[in-house]
Amino acid sequence: MERAEALEIVKKQLTKPRYEHTVRVMETALQLADYYEVNKEKTELAAIFHDYAKYRDKEEMQKWIIKEKLPHDLLEYHPELWHGPVGSILVKHEVGINDEEVLSAIRWHTTGRRNMSLLDRIIYIADYIEPGRAFPGVDEVRKMVYEDLNNACWMAAKNTIEFLIGRNQSVYPDTFHLYNEKFIGRSLNGE
Repeated sequence: MERAEALEIVKKQLTKPRYEHTVRVMETALQLADYYEVNKEKTELAAIFHDYAKYRDKEEMQKWIIKEKLPHDLLEYHPELWHGPVGSILVKHEVGINDEEVLSAIRWHTTGRRNMSLLDRIIYIADYIEPGRAFPGVDEVRKMVYEDLNNACWMAAKNTIEFLIGRNQSVYPDTFHLYNEKFIGRSLNGE
């Protein structure tokens, strides 16, 4: 699918500010794909469609979560998390994108998870650091992303967890799994 066609499809699903965010995520993701030598076509598609379901009705998203047998614990967490997993399904059904790597990157961009692919990580972090984002810690992650992508994802997960805990909000377990991935395999004394 050509970029212009994909952007036109997505534009109909998003508000103007969210569409502009999507374009910035695409540009950021493509820079990272070039740097980390990841397939640019897949990166571009995943970035363009990452927020495809962002404004879908909550009841519709609940039905897709149940129908497609997504983890039902998603329904116990803030609906803001649903658009990634549901978006990966809708992009497949409505747009005809069947590439599992692209769908995975769309699915996990909201929560992250342990053992993400390189493409998953690029979309996750591009969404987090795109130039329109301005919040505590984002500049440090922007610097880290070209030094160590895994550490940048860990920093983003850490910042997200701290933000949510600071507001007495729940944290989806896969975000903790991404955070904990840095420590897996280490002994308790740090060796």
